[in-house]
Amino acid sequence: MPSRADLASGDLLCLVAVVGPTGVGKTRMSVGLCQEVDGEIVSADSRQIYRHMDIGTAKPTSRERSLVPHHLVDIVDPDRSFTLAQYQRLAYQAIDDILDRRKVPFLVGGTGLYVRAVLEGFVIPKVKPEQSLRDRLRKEAARDGGAALHARLEMVDPEAAAKINPRNVRRVIRALEVYETLGRPISSLQDRKPPPYRVLKIGLTMDREELYGRLDQRVERMIDNGLVAEVKGLLEAGYSPDLPAMSGLGYRQICGYLRGETDLATAVSHIKSETHRFVRQQYKWFRLDDQSIHWFDVSGEPSGMIMALVVGFLEKSG
Repeated sequence: MPSRADLASGDLLCLVAVVGPTGVGKTRMSVGLCQEVDGEIVSADSRQIYRHMDIGTAKPTSRERSLVPHHLVDIVDPDRSFTLAQYQRLAYQAIDDILDRRKVPFLVGGTGLYVRAVLEGFVIPKVKPEQSLRDRLRKEAARDGGAALHARLEMVDPEAAAKINPRNVRRVIRALEVYETLGRPISSLQDRKPPPYRVLKIGLTMDREELYGRLDQRVERMIDNGLVAEVKGLLEAGYSPDLPAMSGLGYRQICGYLRGETDLATAVSHIKSETHRFVRQQYKWFRLDDQSIHWFDVSGEPSGMIMALVVGFLEKSG
């Protein structure tokens, strides 16, 4: 087997992507792979970008971060806007920096839009955020419901509406913002310019019911590890529960509990059910029949096979 230095010194621009649903073990697997081939992790998680939000986002542990460098974790405060274009730019910068240092970049995460923006090279419309317009649309969503806002998007941009979950109010608002600012649907402006990387895509999966059980246990651990105190601390620090950052799994439900809208047991139950729904959505981004992804069932302890695949990929690039 070639040395770690040999694997990381190839002339081609190699990128390994590790994708799959939340809670399947992407971070643990990627840390092990990076240790063997001198790699570094570029996070593709839209929640782990936020500082002070650690428990509910299941960030890599301090030990995992000490073993392998992690990029694009803890980069903005919860009250700061952060766009897909910003993420894409920073991800490319991180990947290129890792390659310049003759190491192997691993793009790791379950946010499908982030992963595809990097791997497919989305050409993202350059429309500056219009805060007054966003505020108006948010008020409309709060008054009439997200489904009503999504119905409006269907009228002006059916192609974009078909790709955006009605529950994802933030993305619906962004699509409407582009349309109202430019007078053109966002779908007509989105092009692709693939980056110059040779990409290996690895997907991790497991039996759906088994994964749900694992996620339910993780939610219980989050509560035991202080998720309620974390959310309370964010609110006491002045972060509004209406911020996009606070709409993530766990945070929204615990905010409701802290406002007295529900009891803790009900909030936890809602976190679990919403996490199951989120997994179903992720499998629409990362399809098991996508032949560009090498899928592995983690129940079968596939680390040896995955390592062989990665080493073979890097050897061909040397």
